[in-house]
Amino acid sequence: MKSAYTGRGSKAHHPEMLLALLFYGYATGVFSSRKLEQATYDSLAFRYIAANDHPDHDTIANFRKRFLPLLNSLFVQILLIAHQMGCLKLGKVSLDGTKIKANASKSHALSWKYANQLEIQLKAEVEELLRLAEEADNSERPDGLDIPKELSRREKRLNAITRAKEEIERRAAARHDKERAEYEEKLAERKAKEQKNGKKAGGKKPKPPEPGPRDKDQVNLTDEESRIMPLAGGGFDQCYNAQASVDLDTMLIVGQHLSQSPNDKQEIAPALEVLGNLPKQLGTVDHLISDAGYFSEANVRSCLKAQILALISIHRDKHNQSLKERFCEPAALPGTADAVETMKHRLQTQTGRALYARRKSTVEPVFGLIKAVMGFRQFLLRGVESVRGEWNLVCVAWNLKRLHALRG
Repeated sequence: MKSAYTGRGSKAHHPEMLLALLFYGYATGVFSSRKLEQATYDSLAFRYIAANDHPDHDTIANFRKRFLPLLNSLFVQILLIAHQMGCLKLGKVSLDGTKIKANASKSHALSWKYANQLEIQLKAEVEELLRLAEEADNSERPDGLDIPKELSRREKRLNAITRAKEEIERRAAARHDKERAEYEEKLAERKAKEQKNGKKAGGKKPKPPEPGPRDKDQVNLTDEESRIMPLAGGGFDQCYNAQASVDLDTMLIVGQHLSQSPNDKQEIAPALEVLGNLPKQLGTVDHLISDAGYFSEANVRSCLKAQILALISIHRDKHNQSLKERFCEPAALPGTADAVETMKHRLQTQTGRALYARRKSTVEPVFGLIKAVMGFRQFLLRGVESVRGEWNLVCVAWNLKRLHALRG
């Protein structure tokens, strides 16, 4: 960070001080640059960190936005410090995700259907305004109508609609390519099954995906990289999907990434990549525990390829199981069992059930404490890359708080 300062202009605030200010702010629930600036006057702790200096909110905001990409290395350095303290040794990790509100309102989202309707309406209004401007007799013109101003306003809205439609079309094309690949894969599996069994496969034949945007496809005009996502308590909002891999023994976040996908099925691969890139001295992840939202055969095989035992729930377990269901051991596993069948068997054993039960007491409390205690419920930055950096900053703040508790 220091090398980015050229020494020209007014005296700069030291980057280590600004970084400490951000770390302490996020760890104590002070996120906005204006509140951080005010805290350097009002709070003894913040005054101490700032060495009785008072960086203005623009300086703090610009520093955060400028250096967020460099914080990924600091995330790993804090894990190494935890290892040196004797707190962290990788082994069993629990993966989960949580929806965090974007810095955008869902009321500013524009759907494909409404965009087309609004485009027709605005073009008709532009034609009417041009007709009024060309007529010599302005008796039909309403009082106070400023035609140039109204035309400029509609041109701006039409340009925004054009950009929104282009983005919706781009997303629709990407979705069609993905659905087409899945459709062809299903057809190949169906054909292979028919050849193996020597008879026609049952069930409905997969339908080919339809290209082009759908009426409900939409884009947000404030932060177009955010997505409408379902919330745990019901309803929908503009969100990002924040993912965290939490060490079972320490509750430290050992891997984090952020996605624009509303569900978790595609998040195993990036989580494994992050965990695989951690320094070797931290140890090796040997178990990955996650809920039914992550289950797919491909995900189980990805864990197996990474030499990690997967404990991914196949379905949501019912409550109040009988004694027989809770304490019985499954039948012996046949020698022909595949990766999914092996994992199902592992989950049915006493050891597997006890290990999976620890998931809800590790990763879920981490998200609860980040939102309820630290108070982080909405991103301040916009755009997926900036938001990824901010989520990394939140995870760093959590790990610093957790390390303080572990040291005690």
